[in-house]
Amino acid sequence: MSALSKSDIPPKPPRKNLSREAWISAARRTLEKRGIAQVKIEHLARKLHVTRGSFYFHFASLNDLHDALLNEWRTANCIPFQDLREKSFDTGLQLFTDIVHVWVDEDPFSPALDLATRDWSRTSASLAREVKLNDSLRMDLLTEAFQKMGYPEDESIVRARITYFHQIGQYALSFKEPRKTREQYQPLFGSVLLGPLIEDPNLKK
Repeated sequence: MSALSKSDIPPKPPRKNLSREAWISAARRTLEKRGIAQVKIEHLARKLHVTRGSFYFHFASLNDLHDALLNEWRTANCIPFQDLREKSFDTGLQLFTDIVHVWVDEDPFSPALDLATRDWSRTSASLAREVKLNDSLRMDLLTEAFQKMGYPEDESIVRARITYFHQIGQYALSFKEPRKTREQYQPLFGSVLLGPLIEDPNLKK
């Protein structure tokens, strides 16, 4: 059998070269499922079936990828609330409704990304400060909503905290239910969170 000529040898397939967005997407999925400690170049390269060199074609370092992930969080989970701060609302109910829709619609808000970033902040003082600022913004918006509804300042703060802690607690428990069920309960949640408190004779005025 004669040796194969160069023309008979099938060409090698071109080396796969992923986009920057593909790396960020894979890193985000890892962050949400396994935490920031598992967002590693070698792990991602194996998952994407490429070499480490592909990573450095798009990123200067792992910190560069971390910054890209934080920008994902800021864009999806922070800007929607910042936009609400810039808007003018005639009624507190409309402001409250718009806040709730950011969470419920999940477009672009991501509960998984929010929870993963909160976990990440436990290992980064600068990120912890940023998360705290965003928590404060969200609770300030809720407080403003309750005050516009006519509740006094202290009660508005308490109602805002109850509302926000409930939402964060739901994420922390990874509580999931069908969208139909969530929509069914949504008016009831609204009634409980927005309705007047029962007068307790044991509470000091």
